[in-house]
Amino acid sequence: MPIDAAKAIAADPRSTEIAWDHKDVQLYHLGVGAGVPATDPAELRYTLESRLHVLPSFATVAGGGMALAGGLSAPGIEVDLAAVLHGGQRVELHRPIPVKGAATQSSRVAAVYDKGKAAVIVLRSAAADADGPLWTCDTQIFVKGEGGFGGERGPSQRLDLPAREPDHTLLRPIREDQALLYRLSGDWNPLHADPGFAARAGFDKPILHGLCTYGIALKAVVDTVLDGEVARVRAYATRFAGVVFPGETLRLRLWRDEGRVQASVTAVERDDAPVLADTVVEHT
Repeated sequence: MPIDAAKAIAADPRSTEIAWDHKDVQLYHLGVGAGVPATDPAELRYTLESRLHVLPSFATVAGGGMALAGGLSAPGIEVDLAAVLHGGQRVELHRPIPVKGAATQSSRVAAVYDKGKAAVIVLRSAAADADGPLWTCDTQIFVKGEGGFGGERGPSQRLDLPAREPDHTLLRPIREDQALLYRLSGDWNPLHADPGFAARAGFDKPILHGLCTYGIALKAVVDTVLDGEVARVRAYATRFAGVVFPGETLRLRLWRDEGRVQASVTAVERDDAPVLADTVVEHT
């Protein structure tokens, strides 16, 4: 059987050493749209090493490793890459990410759910340095055609949008070269750069990384709702509901509540097609 859920969950965690410095952080920030306007003091916190802070979603690329690939190489997991989609992402911050750091990251398969016609693999990665835990990431990997093995169906909750007007509505244009820049942080999948590969995958042109959109949305929330204070973010979760093409415009609608911000992200040029759903930023 391509997926042996019991074997995958029972496997020992795999550990790896990761490191990063200000150049990795700055490159990531540019990849999620920071630096416009270039001399804006608020943007310099993302781009100038003497003022730098770290957007919490950097945890998804720190050290250049991709959690998605790690989940697919776990014991008991053998699937066709063409059937794989990134279904969702959650990052929990235990303290602010330092501008320069080294950590041990351990990863394990936390769950495998049977959705009938598909399977969902939940990979949990936790990073810690000499001072203790830094972050925990849950990556949901959706594998088409691999369900039906008799496992638990797992949670399927969906968040309804608040029945009121959003507190903020923002537009974020995506540069034509955004995916080319973002992939330098470690996701080299040709789907995001090679038109021929994208065509074979069923797309008219390369698509933007879902985790790039994820970072763009978090930056918008931090800058608009949290006064630019990245350290206030406690956790950030989303479900990837659709694709984004470089050159498009994102519409973000934000609803503020006590200790949380709920967001809806859509593609303006395609009649507000959903891009990110079930999106919540928990904060202090």
